[in-house]
Amino acid sequence: MILELRMKYLEKTYKRYKNASEESKTKILDELCHICGYKRKYAIWKLNQMPLKEEPRSHTKRKRKYDYEVLEIVEKVWKKAGYPWSVRLKEILRLWFPWIKKHYQVTAEVEEKLFDISASTIDRALKKKKRRLKRQIYGQTKPGTLLRHKIPVKTDHWDVKQPGYLEADLVSHSGESGYREFMHSLNLTDIFSQWVETQAVMEKGREGILKAFEKISQRLPFKILGVDSGNGSEFINHHLWNYCEERQIQFTRSRPYKKDDNAHIEQKNWAHVRKLMGWDRYDSPQALAAMNLLYENELPLYMNLFQPSVKLLKTERKGSIKNRFYSRPLTPLEIG
Repeated sequence: MILELRMKYLEKTYKRYKNASEESKTKILDELCHICGYKRKYAIWKLNQMPLKEEPRSHTKRKRKYDYEVLEIVEKVWKKAGYPWSVRLKEILRLWFPWIKKHYQVTAEVEEKLFDISASTIDRALKKKKRRLKRQIYGQTKPGTLLRHKIPVKTDHWDVKQPGYLEADLVSHSGESGYREFMHSLNLTDIFSQWVETQAVMEKGREGILKAFEKISQRLPFKILGVDSGNGSEFINHHLWNYCEERQIQFTRSRPYKKDDNAHIEQKNWAHVRKLMGWDRYDSPQALAAMNLLYENELPLYMNLFQPSVKLLKTERKGSIKNRFYSRPLTPLEIG
């Protein structure tokens, strides 16, 4: 049998072989080996190399459920809320709905769609716009050596059931130059409730950081029970050590150059400081006063009362796929 006829016969045999029963497949293979002169293993291999060319399906375009009016409101709220993750944004749409009704024309149909929209639909709608929002974070603190032998390293994660255990870090506002004095933002994040308080200081000396720490402690709605800091000399010093000892505050530090040890505060450095202040240089008393005016008044109310957060509950790995399971989005006020 010439090659062209053999290939046509093989293609027709494959169509029969694919949908046949086990008993019929044996007979089809016997027939194929007899006509084409194939060995049985080669005939099976030959059939497996010939995928059936199926008729192309006729795709009917699905009607869009969420029209431009709904997606426009979602995008505007996303920008107003500081570009949150879609899971958090879905909760923000519910939490901010009185504000949405006040600023946008919302019909009963649009209201229903805003509450029904899923996080994956939000991701698809905002996919192109998210690509333009990439940033880089850098810092300029050097590890301190004083008291390292006294302050224990915390390598595990606090499994806390109440607020009061904080992570501390410093964000520099030096711009492109670290010359002379410039401002820093001291950030404190509660691990249990995700409550965040921030204070700006002109220089990161020991006394300046301690004063900022004391101011923040007076604003917190709970008692400080523990603090986990970085390894910079602004934290590893006698001033902060004695302050924590006198008040029976557990004081630990992370490992040098291991940002994952303080994952909570690293994320809040971006959400509470960098997104607002950027990477410009601030080194004037006027900028210090303006920044602390924001840190001490509107910002904590906005972030702690109207910005929901999620917590990672567990991680499951199936082969190369890692699935993360999160808690329901709640504001720090609701958690605490």
